[in-house]
Amino acid sequence: MAILDQVNDRDIDAAIRLGCRTMQNVFDADDDGVPFFRSLIEPETLLAFSQVHSESHVPGRHLNALLNAEDAIGASVDERALDNHRRAVLLSYGGPVALPLNRRQVGGPLVNFCPHNLREGFHALYALTKYRDDVEARQLAERSIAAIGTLWSPERRWDKQAIADLGIHYLDSKGFIQSEGRMLGPLVKYYRATGYAPALELALVLKEKAIGEFYLPDGRFDQQRFDTSHSHSVTCVLSSLAQLADLLGDGALMLQVMAFCEDGLWAMRDELGWSCESTAQQGSDHGEANNSGDILETALILGRWGFTEYYHDAERILRGHLLPAQVRDTSFITDPPNPDGIDGLRNVADRHLGSYGFPAPYGHKSVGKGRGNLSFNMDIVGGTVASLCEAYREVVCEQATGHWVNMLFDHETDAVRVQSPYGNKGLLVTMKREGPLFVRIPPWVDRAELKVSGASESPIWSEDYLLFSQPTIGQSICIDFSLQEQELVLCERLHIRPIRVRMRGDAVVAMENFGAELTFFDSY
Repeated sequence: MAILDQVNDRDIDAAIRLGCRTMQNVFDADDDGVPFFRSLIEPETLLAFSQVHSESHVPGRHLNALLNAEDAIGASVDERALDNHRRAVLLSYGGPVALPLNRRQVGGPLVNFCPHNLREGFHALYALTKYRDDVEARQLAERSIAAIGTLWSPERRWDKQAIADLGIHYLDSKGFIQSEGRMLGPLVKYYRATGYAPALELALVLKEKAIGEFYLPDGRFDQQRFDTSHSHSVTCVLSSLAQLADLLGDGALMLQVMAFCEDGLWAMRDELGWSCESTAQQGSDHGEANNSGDILETALILGRWGFTEYYHDAERILRGHLLPAQVRDTSFITDPPNPDGIDGLRNVADRHLGSYGFPAPYGHKSVGKGRGNLSFNMDIVGGTVASLCEAYREVVCEQATGHWVNMLFDHETDAVRVQSPYGNKGLLVTMKREGPLFVRIPPWVDRAELKVSGASESPIWSEDYLLFSQPTIGQSICIDFSLQEQELVLCERLHIRPIRVRMRGDAVVAMENFGAELTFFDSY
């Protein structure tokens, strides 16, 4: 058993930057720079092509994450890497219709269409349009929306004969939620960025089908009704509905999202935000990191809407699962022999530094059956890093009402500097600009023992926040409270057996690992 060197649990910025390194280092020199999709570490070690996901799926996730990171934290992004991802996207859309298509083999024609990839295709086109003002990407997005309007309807779904007549092989990705329903989120983002009305129109059609047939008002998850056990599809459509509700100011839709968070989502997540790869899996604790990212993004939106317990959920997901689960130590990966100089066998260990995969709550490898391999598929780092960018933006927010400290990470903006209570004596907040200051206090804090010093006034409580109405610029306010020791038991229904966790505040101190290898924490 090895405890791997993990990112400091206070530092979202560092995790984003390391993930960006991965996404700029995954291009196949033997395939004109198209990024790899498949990753295997055990039983063999390689990076490889996928006939379903290489051309648009990985570039879509990575462009969305890289350009988000550039915008959110000022990450340095290599334009050559962006160009490689962009060329792969244009390749994917280079067939007889403006849909993301795939080749059956390297160098072959575009013949496969999997609707599962529509989400990633639109994420690529959205990111290039928003962050690079890419005219070709915008034209492709609008042509794609028109093509979908011709080939798809909510009642009959895809016109498979028309697709076949184009010389394209339709790959069935099961039901609506695992296929076209997934594109709802990037369509919302595209509309926010461009105001292109057909994007919103298609998003609303998808929403009506999603809430009318799947995410019902009772909030339950029924695997037969959803026609999928693929947790990521369920969580990404959920976060998409939250994004749409936020765009429209639709309180009824947001409450429907929250109903699923309170009930159905617990069929695929635990108390730390770990999420199973499949709701049908048995005898394994392996998860999928970008599911947790979607759950995180949904929680952030609900927190912003005033349901502040979801900010607590978001912080615990970050500290307790997502930040520890990043690959920070690649010493367990041994590069394979490569006498023929195949690029997919070159520097495999180094190219995985910063990636995300299918973690158990306690480490990279599940006890029990596991997945049958150890893998960090290259799309997952993109999905997870994009979610970390949303979390970074939400740590401290400036609104008309003042400055809001929503999560207790080290963070600095033009207006506020926050020093986390994890590793420091108390929570320190320093104002750099005038305005009321709201600081969220976690629910495990004993309010009777909380002490405030350095403030020119006594704060008042406003729900879960301490409000300082006129904080002095440049004067550090210390909010001192103990990081309460707690014990959690992670959901037996989802895990092979209950997993005991010792917490300090919202950070994991120790966790049962049942003798697993490649663990994140001290053993409980």
